[in-house]
Amino acid sequence: MNLIEEKIATFNLAFQLKSGNYFNKFQLVYETYGELNNERSNAILICHALNASHHVAGISKKNKKNIGWWDNMVGPGKPIDTGKFFVICINNLGSCFGSTGPASINPETHKPYGSSFPVLTVEDWVKSQALLADRLEIQKFAAVVGGSLGGMQALQWSISFPERISHAVIIASTARLTAQNIAFNEIARRAIITDPLFCGGDYYSKNTYPKVGLSIARMLAHITYLSQDGMTQRFGRNLQSKETYSFSYEIDFQIESYLRYQGEKFSHSFDANSYLLITRVLDYFDPAENFDGNLTKALACVDAKYLLVSFTSDWRFPPSHSHELVSALLENELDVSYTEIKSENGHDSFLLKDLEYHQIIKTYFNKLKI
Repeated sequence: MNLIEEKIATFNLAFQLKSGNYFNKFQLVYETYGELNNERSNAILICHALNASHHVAGISKKNKKNIGWWDNMVGPGKPIDTGKFFVICINNLGSCFGSTGPASINPETHKPYGSSFPVLTVEDWVKSQALLADRLEIQKFAAVVGGSLGGMQALQWSISFPERISHAVIIASTARLTAQNIAFNEIARRAIITDPLFCGGDYYSKNTYPKVGLSIARMLAHITYLSQDGMTQRFGRNLQSKETYSFSYEIDFQIESYLRYQGEKFSHSFDANSYLLITRVLDYFDPAENFDGNLTKALACVDAKYLLVSFTSDWRFPPSHSHELVSALLENELDVSYTEIKSENGHDSFLLKDLEYHQIIKTYFNKLKI
């Protein structure tokens, strides 16, 4: 695969959001892989999760140290084969990797949006992705694929645009957050908002940012991406470069060092306002909200074929969440394939290379008719 160059699509139109707010102008940054066939029938949309970007595979032309977040899955000869498919990944509105977000300049004020940036939803994201598909003259996706929050977008595509998607591939995801998941997101948001350097969300002009709050938010989230068995195997109660306790509140255990490192690294690469926004997007996703909580009724309009994958050690979105979605799809007499992969890597399993998992994805995509 050659160096991957990002593209920018600018939209000058009134784009209304679910909240009632709207943009008069916004941009989406995206990357493409492979070639679109003459029939324009081999397009695959990959939807990213919370902290990922549009750079899904290969080496970025912008930064040659940046290898795509799903490079083990997407590329020539890989499970999602760019020798066969034209793959698109879009940086979602509100994120911080080039698409219009809180750090972007508001064309009306000529200042960063900051706290004035509107709260978005998965429905808003999908609607903006459809605009880009229109721009690329893609009427129907062979498949829309995503893990975690990306899987929610794949599901929403099948609801919002049933005529524009043949297959939805939903991995390590859910149809709605539980109270526990919303609670984790709220703790993360409070860590950011109560950081003195948050400045009500308008920290850009002050040349600072809520580094400590964002770091703590990431530490908390990272725990939910791992499994107890995986953490025990990797870290146990091992001490960090010492033989006994320090009898202080500094780092004693390897797991403490690991989490602090992850939090520190993340705080330098992600925008706090975007983190707040995207966790709220997660909270608000619930296709059944207008159907008295009945997921089967919410999915009565869909027409796609589905592949769902879950992982045994994922306690953030456990297999039971996929079971609920599979049942609702089957009650609508839809074509559904489901597999549960044994893994000790928790929620992050969907990002990692696993022979059984990758073979299932590869086999499914090999059977797609384009």
